[in-house]
Amino acid sequence: MTDARDRYVERMGAALSDAGLQRLPSRVFAALTSDDDGRMTSAELVETLRVSPASVSGAVRYLAQIGFLHRERERGGRRDVYVVDDDAWLQAMLREDQVYAPMVTALDDALRDLPDASPARHRLLLMREFLVFVGGEMDGIAQRWLARRAEIEQDLG
Repeated sequence: MTDARDRYVERMGAALSDAGLQRLPSRVFAALTSDDDGRMTSAELVETLRVSPASVSGAVRYLAQIGFLHRERERGGRRDVYVVDDDAWLQAMLREDQVYAPMVTALDDALRDLPDASPARHRLLLMREFLVFVGGEMDGIAQRWLARRAEIEQDLG
């Protein structure tokens, strides 16, 4: 890895960690995003990040769960390749059914059992409505981003 890429991986990894993502998955994501084709095997990640195969395995499993990467078979081989898409952030944000829906269901269940005038009910109701609102806005955000991305791609030509 180049010095510039090393610095990016560490800086982006730290920024994502500060935002709440676990440290190694943050570094794996940064390494993948800085790879020219966005594809790396476990062995390449181990070598690049100088970590154990077991830690890479846990990190890629976590990143796949949250939609930041997906696994493919190496072309003509038996090894897995971990791939980050150009729109990894968008894909992760659009996982509303897997992220927001279970929380809304849990809130609905809790709200049924709380008295109407309860401060806890008020708080949970606001949480629920926020999640429903954000979920409803995601389609519009995605469409606006795709239009903006098309402009960027055209400018880059």
